Amino acid sequence: MILLSFDTEEFDVPREHGVDYDTLTEGMEVSVIGTNRILDVLKANGVKATFFCTGNFAEHAPEVMQRIMNEGHEVACHGVDHWNPQPTDVHRSKEIVERVTGQKVYGYRQPRMFPVSDKGIQKAGYVYNSSLNPAFIPGRYMHLTAPRTWFIKEEVMQIPASVTPWLRFPLFWLSLHNLPQWLYHLLVRRTLRHDGYFVTYFHPWEFYDLKEHPELRMPFIIRNHSGQQMCQRLDALIKMLKSGGHRFITYHEFVDCEMNNKGKSPNCK
Repeated sequence: MILLSFDTEEFDVPREHGVDYDTLTEGMEVSVIGTNRILDVLKANGVKATFFCTGNFAEHAPEVMQRIMNEGHEVACHGVDHWNPQPTDVHRSKEIVERVTGQKVYGYRQPRMFPVSDKGIQKAGYVYNSSLNPAFIPGRYMHLTAPRTWFIKEEVMQIPASVTPWLRFPLFWLSLHNLPQWLYHLLVRRTLRHDGYFVTYFHPWEFYDLKEHPELRMPFIIRNHSGQQMCQRLDALIKMLKSGGHRFITYHEFVDCEMNNKGKSPNCK
């Protein structure tokens, strides 16, 4: 099973690098373009994904939210303001996204996959939380002893991003940007064989042509293979996984498979 997801937020990375940047105008424009490119790739391949959306994105791009739902993808929550997360966001983002979409939201991911209150997640009514990257990335994550695969905490399923079984090498967005594609695909297949499923995530702004905008001051590892090249890399990843007979499911479907059907349903294979 493949759990493909996208942290669908207003683009704020330039602010991390000292750029005076309006995330709700310029940043939203970048993310809307990127999200539509992602949806084009998913549609061409006939696969489903989960879009973790900030309250800001949902309110400023309702037409994109509608396209996400119309094409059969799941919408989950990703806080309210990506740049300035607050403890109340677990509740506020759910209210905003459910109001915009008219659908119940089941899952949450904290901006930048930083820690979030497990009790708050449970009280807000989520059934799963995907806010853990169980890797060691200096300056960002220090999770060498955290569980690598799904587990239950505060009655909520925790779904960490996939890392390789032994060295805990992260298989998230930066890896697909910078590793040779054959090596990334190899690590994904080995992790799939070991864990039985694969979880990864990307961002819409990766699919924007960052290389053409030096004023954004993006580090090489972020702008490398961005834009249409990233669309091609995502397309190649999906095709490789489909050729291996792997099924793409949403995170909520995964919870249902593991918790309710115990993997017995044909749809959970």
